[in-house]
Amino acid sequence: MGRFLQIAGLFVGLIALALQFSITIPASMVAGRGLLGSIVFYFSFFTILTNVGAVLIHASLLSSSFYAWLQAFAGPRMRAGVAASITLVFIVYATVLARLWQPQGLFLLCDILLHYVTPVLFVLWWLISGADGRTRWSDISWWVLYPIAYLAYALARAPLAGEVPYPFLDVARNGVESVAVAALAITTLFLVICVVAVFVDHAIGRLGSKGTR
Repeated sequence: MGRFLQIAGLFVGLIALALQFSITIPASMVAGRGLLGSIVFYFSFFTILTNVGAVLIHASLLSSSFYAWLQAFAGPRMRAGVAASITLVFIVYATVLARLWQPQGLFLLCDILLHYVTPVLFVLWWLISGADGRTRWSDISWWVLYPIAYLAYALARAPLAGEVPYPFLDVARNGVESVAVAALAITTLFLVICVVAVFVDHAIGRLGSKGTR
């Protein structure tokens, strides 16, 4: 089952990322961005970056040749960190972002794949085959650097690009206090997810060690 979920996660993730790229770049260029600006715009979304990470983890563990190039993504702490991050993608989109716009056609398909399907596939795979009890509480301090670095990037890019990837990060429209509250709330949610991930990983590790006795 774990192998099936891993292959499915890799396949769906690659298809979704490629399809999103193929429809985002032309639409972005029609909106007035150049090719380079459109590519930067595509990779400026936390959802895209996190799904790329999930795909790299799946790829790194599928064969020894992939592992040789992608060892950094194969470790247990990276797997747990991405599981926490892609869970955040699922929750924030389902509770906040999904009601803010109504995508149609291929944009709707990509939304479903990248915000719902790939997170579910990855987390299920992690629970079945990716978690092994080797995470440490100190790993959380490393995992949280990812959303914090992303937030810093998004806010620093905003005045230069004149846009933000997510509405709740729009300082010009919402004000500094509102963006700070949103950022704090999401960071707190991420920390809670990380704590749960470590608990779950340790529980799975204990079950595994009992099963081998």
